[in-house]
Amino acid sequence: MFKGFYTVASGMLAQQRKTEMLTNNMANANTPGFKEDQASLRAFPEMLLQRIDEGQTIPTEKGLTLPGNKRIGSLSTGVYMQEAIPAFKQGDLKETGLGTDLALLDVAMPANGSVFFTVAGPNGETQYTRNGNFTVDGQGLLTTASGLLVLDEAGNPIQLSSDQFTVNENGVLTGEGGVTARLGIGLAEDANRLIKLGDGLYRTEDGNALANAYNADGAAFKLQQGYVERSNVDVSRTMTDMMSAYRAFEANQKVLQAYDKSMDKAANEVGRIQ
Repeated sequence: MFKGFYTVASGMLAQQRKTEMLTNNMANANTPGFKEDQASLRAFPEMLLQRIDEGQTIPTEKGLTLPGNKRIGSLSTGVYMQEAIPAFKQGDLKETGLGTDLALLDVAMPANGSVFFTVAGPNGETQYTRNGNFTVDGQGLLTTASGLLVLDEAGNPIQLSSDQFTVNENGVLTGEGGVTARLGIGLAEDANRLIKLGDGLYRTEDGNALANAYNADGAAFKLQQGYVERSNVDVSRTMTDMMSAYRAFEANQKVLQAYDKSMDKAANEVGRIQ
């Protein structure tokens, strides 16, 4: 009976965490470049139960009984949400009319592959993002909306004289004084191996830089100036998944209440002397 409590509780916790993940997806439905998370639910390993009984009796002078094992069956130990995996599906492009807004458009990518803008993290480490909502700060440096430096192909900050510049589909940025830089674009052949940091940022597992996407075989992309990539969250499907997770939580809750009533009856009524 107590094992049933643990099994039901694990189901409730898994559905609660899935609901929190879906709520975060919904909250970022309008965040440029946001990639929705998908839940990975797994079952705990099952346990094989056996009973030790008297077993076989051997007719000897003093009598000898050998204990034996009798198989009862398997017992499920519940479910858990193993991880939340970002889905790197291309989001739709939204025209903003701002020259500082840039969008990556995947043309041909390896399976699970994706390309990213290269930025400098708060501690100087190289990080990656799909959010091309950029701006030019007071020092003429191209930055993200949160103030991180956007890097060029050589890993250096991009210095501009103003926000009047053009970017062609090959990533070449031309300012008022001529060709300024080429945007740094990294290719993750398996984007699922990236570590999500929040605020639309990612980093590699080992801290090494991603491969240069311009020289990669089997990867084709282009940049669009004056556009940003929308979030790839499907609002209607996310709402449906949230309702399903909530109803699964309620179903587990009702089972938990039934277990509680059974335990109450066993403790207070069964075996009572009338």
